[in-house]
Amino acid sequence: MCRLYGFLATEPTKVECTLVHAQNALMVQSRRDRAGLSHGHGWGVATYEDHHPRIERQAWAAYHGEHFQRAAARIHSRTVLAHVRRATVGLPGLANTHPFGWKEWAFAHNGTIPRFAKLRKRMLETIAPERRTLIKGETDSEHVFQLLLTLHEREPDLPLVEIVRQVVRLVVSWCEDMNADSKVALNLMLTNGEQLIGSRWGRTLFRVEREAIHDCEICGFPHVRHAPEQQYRAIVVASEPISQEAWREVPDHSVYFVSPEMRLHIEPVAVS
Repeated sequence: MCRLYGFLATEPTKVECTLVHAQNALMVQSRRDRAGLSHGHGWGVATYEDHHPRIERQAWAAYHGEHFQRAAARIHSRTVLAHVRRATVGLPGLANTHPFGWKEWAFAHNGTIPRFAKLRKRMLETIAPERRTLIKGETDSEHVFQLLLTLHEREPDLPLVEIVRQVVRLVVSWCEDMNADSKVALNLMLTNGEQLIGSRWGRTLFRVEREAIHDCEICGFPHVRHAPEQQYRAIVVASEPISQEAWREVPDHSVYFVSPEMRLHIEPVAVS
């Protein structure tokens, strides 16, 4: 169990209120989510500047001290990926803290692959040898990230949403081979700063689409230095509704992506 937050907009935007000050901000969820669970085993935030990710991670709770608040206050970006961790596979520690990054990519995962210790060998056999050496931690999540990149590099012309769909199908089928009753949880979130792609499988996920500039319900000010000639749009995807906006649930067993027109597209995933 973890909590995810993904943001993509047409213009650089401040997200401090969403991450820290909102009624159900990500920092609030790190202390206690809607199910009453704490996610205090680490936090991380990825933002993009000049098409390169800047990833800040710590292996303690977001609600401890001011480190997470200071990180959130500095953000002014078109793309943000944030995560607070409840450790299931892999001990608390920096190497196991999300988001994981490589070159232009940032990745985070909410969920658990059951019996991962048994499944790991099969996954490693599918991951490219040069990518196996990049795995520094113990988590199922980091292995899934390298599996995603392996499949993307094998078929670079395939849309990224199809790569995510392939990974979900593979992992779910592997788990079902070991145990037909496996309860797999694969809420994945991937970005290269220009795209936001992910899945919902077995954990909660919600989205909101912002059509124009509005005053923040928390601080009363807009969070965008808006160019008047440009139409502002933003997509937010998160494990739980954060604000009083009209959040809608992302259907379970689905993949999603944000189009160049800044529209969120959701497609079902069938696993035979």
